Amino acid sequence: DIQITMRKDGGIRVVDDGRGIPVDIHPVEGISTVELVLTKLHAGGKFGGGGYAVSGGLHGVGSSVVNALSERLDVEVRRQGAVWRQSFTIGVPDEPLQKGEGSTETGTTITFWPSREIFETVEFDYDTLRARFQQMAFLNKGLALTLHDEREVDGAEHRTEKFLYERGLVDYVEHLVKAKKTEVVNADVIAFESEDTVKKIS
Repeated sequence: DIQITMRKDGGIRVVDDGRGIPVDIHPVEGISTVELVLTKLHAGGKFGGGGYAVSGGLHGVGSSVVNALSERLDVEVRRQGAVWRQSFTIGVPDEPLQKGEGSTETGTTITFWPSREIFETVEFDYDTLRARFQQMAFLNKGLALTLHDEREVDGAEHRTEKFLYERGLVDYVEHLVKAKKTEVVNADVIAFESEDTVKKIS
């Protein structure tokens, strides 16, 4: 389950209930894996295990680039029985990863505010994010993505939409066909699936 919130102050908060980014010190870099993932290119994404047989990342550059282009980024990791926190300014750590209170939960929360000195505009468009997250939900069947908009937009109430597709690509094809509003040759979607955990293809 992934929760994305468009905050009133212009920031974006992303919360997941996964295993949490590893917090151990990296044997080569000498810094926590959390810091490594958020500051080094091609460091993030997959940390082994079949749980990553399906992915839709940016080859390990996404989080580090977001961090470098944000005037501030806060990360909170719930892992190994504790809550771990670290903050960054334009991609530079304010201090090393800090271990906080105990917790039985797991997951990661990242909140970031894009740099106003780098971008001409730092206002996020709801419809753009909505379309992207709906597509991600289609491509990762069974994954729930919920988008919250806490901003005051033209006096409108806060918006929340949840995307969850148990059939994945089948639901996506039906969605695309419905959007075209044209007569289809075959109303039923022909689909099959297989998995190769060795090559990480699903």
